[in-house]
Amino acid sequence: MAKIKITQVRSTIKRPKDQKLTIKALGLGRISKTVEVEKTPQIEGMVRKVSHLVSVSE
Repeated sequence: MAKIKITQVRSTIKRPKDQKLTIKALGLGRISKTVEVEKTPQIEGMVRKVSHLVSVSE
């Protein structure tokens, strides 16, 4: 599978609880933190849910 890099670029302050939990499930939690994960349909769905808080690169 391909890998993607996900970087948190915005804060989760004043965000709904489900978005905060999605950020935590992706392994993020603070601004500028980057994780490299496998590109799966589940990960793509989580990224789509918090796309306004993260940036994604291949």
